Amino acid sequence: MADDRIAGWSEQEWGYEEGVEWGLLFPQANGDYQSPINLNSREAFYDPTLLQTRLTSTYIMCRDCEVINDGRTLHIMLKSKSVVTGGPLPSQHEYELHEVRFHWGKENQRGSEHTVNFKAFPMELQLIHWNSTLFSSIEEALGHKHGVLIVALFVQVLLPLVVSKTHDSSPRGVKIGKEHQGLRAITDVLQDLQYKGKMKTIPCFNPNTLLPDPLLRDYWVYEGSLTAPPCSENVTWILYRYPLTISQVQMEEFRRLRSHEKGVELMEGSDGLLGDNFRPTQPLNDRVIRAAFQ
Repeated sequence: MADDRIAGWSEQEWGYEEGVEWGLLFPQANGDYQSPINLNSREAFYDPTLLQTRLTSTYIMCRDCEVINDGRTLHIMLKSKSVVTGGPLPSQHEYELHEVRFHWGKENQRGSEHTVNFKAFPMELQLIHWNSTLFSSIEEALGHKHGVLIVALFVQVLLPLVVSKTHDSSPRGVKIGKEHQGLRAITDVLQDLQYKGKMKTIPCFNPNTLLPDPLLRDYWVYEGSLTAPPCSENVTWILYRYPLTISQVQMEEFRRLRSHEKGVELMEGSDGLLGDNFRPTQPLNDRVIRAAFQ
């Protein structure tokens, strides 16, 4: 099973269906410092100390990456020694990139796990890291202070635009929305990952392409949890302010993925499509959201 390859996360049965109560099976999901949250930009605290040590992503090209549809989400499992340092992280500590996860909606009005001023994005991608200075594996790091870092990026869809019209007002050319070139390595193989349990090895993938322009260093940071069972806390979240953009065509490639194995009979009322795989926002409680920008 592809699930068995995803280190640290629960292999018990759980899902995103409405009314499913994770806290009954996973007590940590009832904690006070859960993720995702709504980011209220007006209430975020500008912290200039975040800029004293530059947040640095030293990502390198990954060879033979595994891309997996586990029936709940899509994973990119990375084998290269890519690390993040600086910013809000403990001094001299390295956080190694373990995997990338995607969360998306069946429509463009929803999909991201976090929201900004109660606005959702069509997709959120999460780069999951563990502290390789303190721990020997992500399993060991889960749930421990300074153990896990998740860098998240919102994804916006560039909708098609009519470029020009002829004299009779019929469209002459249609712009189909600019593709995200870095994600093409993934979206190009999604047709081979239609069903749960499918895995594809891609020859190379550059995680640097998932980061915003190096000049766009605005981000929020807060302490939270994994957004999937077992919902372990002590996770540092860094969320970039500026979203990545993908084309509507690329977005639809994700929406064609299925949450079931090939040939399985679907329950009545289920379309079998993978999507709306996001956890609802959780109470902020007494946490402070810090911002590296004013």
